[in-house]
Amino acid sequence: MDVRIAGLDSPLFSTLQHIMDFTDEPDKSFNAPTRTYVRDAKAMASTPADVKEYPNSYVFVVDMPGLKSGDIKVQVEDDNVLLITGERKREEEKEGAKYVRMERRVGKFMRKFVLPENANVEAISAVCQDGVLTVTVEKLPPPEPKKPKTIEVKIA
Repeated sequence: MDVRIAGLDSPLFSTLQHIMDFTDEPDKSFNAPTRTYVRDAKAMASTPADVKEYPNSYVFVVDMPGLKSGDIKVQVEDDNVLLITGERKREEEKEGAKYVRMERRVGKFMRKFVLPENANVEAISAVCQDGVLTVTVEKLPPPEPKKPKTIEVKIA
């Protein structure tokens, strides 16, 4: 419907008409999240983690049930984002066996953490024991305070 026919020529009504026409367009895919984004968002939401700060380090503790150390990746992206990923695959069904109930989580595990400025990305260690991953990021030493610069005053 053209708003000018109804006698509504104000800028507000023409903007509303533009928005209404815009939403009728068949190509709405540019607003829809990608499958990868949705999968990663679900993985992040369902991967519990604790973050602790110690005087000399940051420690990230992440539950990774049923994963072996070879199934877990710990990476640093963009110089300050700690990325922890892993994937647990569904067990192969054995002959004659069927699931009565399936509650254990399968699929991708993922967490991202933005590291503080004083995190030393060159000194990161990771240990997985009993399904719990512990990632330790050492802190950089605090910068030395700048000493005041003394300027010699000359007699003219």
